[in-house]
Amino acid sequence: MHVLLVTHHYAPETGAPQRRWSAFVRRFVDAGHRVTVLAPPPHYPSGRAGDLAPHDRVGTVTRGQHGETVVRVRFRTHDHRLVSRSVDQAVAATDSLVRAVARYAGRRDRPDVVIATAPGLPSIPAGMAVARLLRRPVVVEMRDAWPDLIGSSGMLGPGHGRGRRALATTAAHRAMTHLQRRADAVVTTTVSFAEVLRERGARRVEVVRNGTSVAHLDPLPPAVGPAGSLRVLYLGTLGRSQGLAAAVKAADVVRERGVDLVMRVVGTGADEAYLYDTARRLGAPVQFVGRVPQGDVRAHYAWADTSLVSLRDWGPFEWTVPSKLYEALAVGRHVTASIAGEAARIVTESDAGDVVAPQDPAALADLWTRLAEDRARLDVGLRGRRWVLDNADHDRLAAHYLELLGGLTT
Repeated sequence: MHVLLVTHHYAPETGAPQRRWSAFVRRFVDAGHRVTVLAPPPHYPSGRAGDLAPHDRVGTVTRGQHGETVVRVRFRTHDHRLVSRSVDQAVAATDSLVRAVARYAGRRDRPDVVIATAPGLPSIPAGMAVARLLRRPVVVEMRDAWPDLIGSSGMLGPGHGRGRRALATTAAHRAMTHLQRRADAVVTTTVSFAEVLRERGARRVEVVRNGTSVAHLDPLPPAVGPAGSLRVLYLGTLGRSQGLAAAVKAADVVRERGVDLVMRVVGTGADEAYLYDTARRLGAPVQFVGRVPQGDVRAHYAWADTSLVSLRDWGPFEWTVPSKLYEALAVGRHVTASIAGEAARIVTESDAGDVVAPQDPAALADLWTRLAEDRARLDVGLRGRRWVLDNADHDRLAAHYLELLGGLTT
């Protein structure tokens, strides 16, 4: 097959969407398929491209690291505001449509199937338009519970439930649901959101989880440390969705109880300055490391006794599984799960950690106190790793994706 991917995020950027598609593209190409990617130059997470390498500039057509063809489309420098980011995504999506039609209209080597993946949301209508103009099937991939998160997250600002903001939320919800219903297939990363989309009338919904490569993640030995101590690792995005202020407050409570706790935060995001100020104001035992290369991630897991996975208590997050959960399970570390819904069920079913309600500093502090006092609870063995191997290993996920695509092109 020849697969055309329309995406706003791609390597050499780093992040969950970029890791997902780097893993899948490598396996698609290794299986003998062609992949063409339409994506803007790397400019995540800052919104600025900086000094681009010649092969990453707008308009270039180059060979990617896995043998795929990468076409760089236009973009717009943006800041953290929703409107600014949305304009950037719209510019890239529009140029993706223009370049795809110019490149493939009337040619025999048109793609066999088009995949449009969010984020950003404008990639979805752009990818669907490309597929219709080229008369090819289209797969809409929803990595998160869009459009439901628009209202729950408050990303439209105060008063989103009233007046023009309410109308905008409703219009976005209806438009995205309409596109999901028209797609030849919709891919979600969780079973629970797939069920929601089926109830809304999407005609074919498949689950292809976010995941990890178990073969490239050797299990870590059990954590070792003195009784009364605990090392907590958070590794990932520091954004509004994660609600990490609750964990910072919990770390401060545990410190006041006399427990030797250290919380290490690895990553960057929109809430980084706020979290740093909160920790400094409280005197909480929190280290901020910033973004680290992928090659350094294992050392941070090895340092930790437990790995924190956190999401806010927004309703649609019950249909969401943070991609970092699979990595934490695969390396064999105990998981502190401040989450609900499907993600919480995975931790419980795999017996690889403990679950507390989201946004509950008291419950989190109580759990960490108990773990420090009874460190035997931190030894979860390979139970989480086995769950990932059976349900979220990249080799199996890519094979399932190719099976879906093959069924659409025959």
